Amino acid sequence: MKYILAIIQPGKLTAVHEALLDIGVSGMTVTEVQGYGRQKGKSEIYRGAEYTVHFLPKVKVEVAVTAKMAGKTVEAIKAASSTGKIGDGKIFTFDLQDVKRIRTNENGESAL
Repeated sequence: MKYILAIIQPGKLTAVHEALLDIGVSGMTVTEVQGYGRQKGKSEIYRGAEYTVHFLPKVKVEVAVTAKMAGKTVEAIKAASSTGKIGDGKIFTFDLQDVKRIRTNENGESAL
């Protein structure tokens, strides 16, 4: 099993959600976050004064999938969230040791 964490632009969330539904991913967790990478924030002018915004709004998408679905899931997120410009985000993939569904007490892939 794999745990996929993606940091994407907020405007791409709907496209990523639809892409994951299309390939059969049945659940995801979404969190509004702030951060920066190579983009290093951006400069803005407010009432004539220039200031730098260091932390930009992003969305964190977390998905747990079977090992054979991991590649398709990463590609779906990448295709749906890519604009080709700086700030598109990153996708991280981790090994997932175990899952337990609280309601039914199922373990492993059947709990996904």
